[in-house]
Amino acid sequence: MLEIATDVCRDVGEAAGQLEELRRRVRETAEAKGLTIGSAATHPFALWEDQRIVKRERYREILDMLGFVARQELLFGLHVHVGIDEPDKAIHVANGMRVHIPILLALSTNSPFWRARPTGLKSSRTPIFRLLPRVGIPPRFESWDEYCARLAFMVEAGAVPDYTFLWWDVRPHPNLGTVELRSCDAQTRLEHTIALTALVQAMAKELAEHFEAGHRLAPFPAELLEENKWLAARYGIQGDLIDLPQSTRIPTAELARRLVERLRPHARELGSEREFEVLEDLIERGSGADRQLAEYRANRDMVALVRAIVEATAVGATGRAGG
Repeated sequence: MLEIATDVCRDVGEAAGQLEELRRRVRETAEAKGLTIGSAATHPFALWEDQRIVKRERYREILDMLGFVARQELLFGLHVHVGIDEPDKAIHVANGMRVHIPILLALSTNSPFWRARPTGLKSSRTPIFRLLPRVGIPPRFESWDEYCARLAFMVEAGAVPDYTFLWWDVRPHPNLGTVELRSCDAQTRLEHTIALTALVQAMAKELAEHFEAGHRLAPFPAELLEENKWLAARYGIQGDLIDLPQSTRIPTAELARRLVERLRPHARELGSEREFEVLEDLIERGSGADRQLAEYRANRDMVALVRAIVEATAVGATGRAGG
């Protein structure tokens, strides 16, 4: 596992440029050592028993805390940070994102294999990650003060050393001044990474303006948010979701398209409308999981599948191989 991260970026276009360069650099570094780089949310046939954990204090602490559960977390995610300028606004944005997590997951599903077997899930990463404590869709907080009080109680009780051990799908990140969205599978194609980043940023902008206008968020039953997340992990963009606050189910692609169209003006104002257009590719042609499954069904060859992932990972934001 290799984690890469951009610097703070002014816009999605700058993030795309940094990520393209980062991918190029790690690929060249790996090749110099006789290795190669592929990006997906699980390795199709790797076994966690064969992997060694890096010798860093934080990871040793996590291993001591979680034992066997931590050892099998051979999983890869996409985390997006969006800067928010006021604590209560950050809570409002994080609360408002909870209902959209299933759509973000459905669009990003990219882990249909685990230990050399198709799992029947579009995101195998999602249920495996749930073995960890303090994960999933977070509780709703009424204010920054409530969030701080509940976190302080957890620290005092010895449940966590600090808030970075809350591995929720979305969380305020006060050390960075951001709201962090953590639910997406890692993406193979750079253009899909950037499109999802643009969607998260536009969503945060809409919710920040919603807070500034003095509006309140509609409550949603936590059990139905979790049900929608399960449906997204199981079926991806090809399935159905509950159209909250109604009880009816509609195609996930229809819900995703509706959300994209609603947020398009925000993307335009943010200067990311071009990156936003790539979301239609995920809705129409399927997520990374659908493409992995199509590749595998063509010849039932796991090595060929990983080779295809490696090749697609090398394609830059402009669609050219090698960045």
